[in-house]
Amino acid sequence: MSANDRPSGQPTKTYDSAFLKACRREPVPHTPVWFMRQAGRSLPEYLKVREGIGMLESCMRPELVTEITLQPVRRHKVDAAIYFSDIVVPLKAIGVDLDIKPGVGPVVAEPIRTRADLGRLRDLTPEDVSYVTEAIGMLTGELGSTPLIGFAGAPFTLASYLVEGGPSRNHEHTKALMYGDPQLWADLLDRLAEITSAFLKVQIEAGASAVQLFDSWVGALAPADYRRSVMPASAKVFDAVASYGVPRIHFGVGTGELLGLMGEAGADVVGVDWRVPLDEAARRVGPGRALQGNLDPAVLFSTRDAVETKTREVLDAAEGLEGHVFNLGHGVLPTTDPDALTRLVEYVHTRTTR
Repeated sequence: MSANDRPSGQPTKTYDSAFLKACRREPVPHTPVWFMRQAGRSLPEYLKVREGIGMLESCMRPELVTEITLQPVRRHKVDAAIYFSDIVVPLKAIGVDLDIKPGVGPVVAEPIRTRADLGRLRDLTPEDVSYVTEAIGMLTGELGSTPLIGFAGAPFTLASYLVEGGPSRNHEHTKALMYGDPQLWADLLDRLAEITSAFLKVQIEAGASAVQLFDSWVGALAPADYRRSVMPASAKVFDAVASYGVPRIHFGVGTGELLGLMGEAGADVVGVDWRVPLDEAARRVGPGRALQGNLDPAVLFSTRDAVETKTREVLDAAEGLEGHVFNLGHGVLPTTDPDALTRLVEYVHTRTTR
């Protein structure tokens, strides 16, 4: 049973939260707000507790994960917490030799480019990530009525890191494999879909109220390539967790041309970056799904008046949507003033109180 279920007709602590209501496209008391990367380098308290501790090690310490996840909830009064982790954690947990290098990102020692390499990607078990179960148990006890969002990297983005060996601007090795050996590519994404599904199930069963699938790099693809070579694996992940009844969010960057397909893959909520207004995004996604987004993260470096003006534009574009979760169009930038985020939450809440 998940934290989003309503057992025997009795609501759980998080069921009637503004965030989960918006995800379910129900009337809300105010537009809920949370931020991708809300727990991170923009917070001095985060930098203090992470001092001298590597990223991957940080993700494996339940007490530290709990503290970091709670920090933005305490400071900003956001409507949801997002579990502190990294998309490569499940890959590390099954034995992939990788590290997260400061200023670079995930780096894989031996890229996966042949059929023989697939054997290195074994199934993920709950025991592999027992620290996740422990941390989420601690978090749900602390969060009370505030929902916790679990997350994972989507098969395409994980495959990109594995095939390239690290972050890539052009994804040349990834696309070469996708076009040159479509069967190996399909088998790779299917294996990653299994691993991702298992990772999300661990989080939901531990108490996550919703899950978000990050497909950070999928905007590099044309719609036809997405439909043929990526969508089946993403749909497999969403199908795998459908029976839990928790909202499923799908987010990518530069995905304006893919929004309809990303919803079609099985998401209940489609994340929108800042390049497409929410009213246009709603037209592309179609009915039956909520939207999440989409203030440009760079706007927060401008004046208070400018932030409020751009925020009103987002809220105006969201007027009449079936469901809207306010967020940035991507993650919080590291040098963002935390006070600007706190003011933004307060402004959205005040302006949208019903």
